[in-house]
Amino acid sequence: MPLYTLWRDGSPGGIAFAVAHCTAGDVLIAGSSLLVALTLFGAPDWPQRRFAVVGAAAIAFGLGYTVHSERVNLARGAWAYASAMPTLPWLGTGLAPILQWLVVPAAALAWAAHTPDRTATGR
Repeated sequence: MPLYTLWRDGSPGGIAFAVAHCTAGDVLIAGSSLLVALTLFGAPDWPQRRFAVVGAAAIAFGLGYTVHSERVNLARGAWAYASAMPTLPWLGTGLAPILQWLVVPAAALAWAAHTPDRTATGR
């Protein structure tokens, strides 16, 4: 949040709403991206097969949507970056949301890949 002007200019309630709203939106983006990736690239025995392909596609879809959303919402004035936000000049979007959509889903998928399969034991 400190990389957005809302952190400096918003009320505590407005900041809390933005955190909840953006978190819920990120969950929807991630779930939708995974669902599309599974539909297009998944296999009946996923995640045992095609895990990396589906994961890479889900990250790409989430990243693509994020870039689009950042550009649209910045242009509409729905939010603005603080001066501390590093931006990518060729995209006009902040580096933080881009890194978020590269790091968080990759970490979550890596964690899921190494989580023991509990369905075999019924737990």
